[in-house]
Amino acid sequence: MIPVVADNLNIEFTTMPSLNYKMNIDDEIIINKCDELEAMKQVIYKILNTERYQYLIYSWNYGIELADLFGEPVFYVVPELERRITEALLQDDRIESVTDFEFDTSKRGTVACTFTVNTIFGEVEAERTVLY
Repeated sequence: MIPVVADNLNIEFTTMPSLNYKMNIDDEIIINKCDELEAMKQVIYKILNTERYQYLIYSWNYGIELADLFGEPVFYVVPELERRITEALLQDDRIESVTDFEFDTSKRGTVACTFTVNTIFGEVEAERTVLY
């Protein structure tokens, strides 16, 4: 006797709304709510400041892996940082692409990276600094 499975696996997936609580990062408080482009700025900030695989509350697809870059040579860190930032941000389906990377390695032991994140709501200029 072979088990029969009902054919009800036709599930429609929907995009989550972008409405989010507004973080005041400097004062470390949550105030009001934000939507669309302002919410995307927060999403980008959170993804780039959450180490992947470190927090059980987040999916393994959330965050970025930066801890293992410490101690590596700068010629390895720069292209790897670009790849990891792009990979981490593209996990969010509201982000279409990450472009215009610029790196500043003038400060010893630090790579400052600026880039443009193209979202469905518009462009966001972002930055991330990494110690290596």
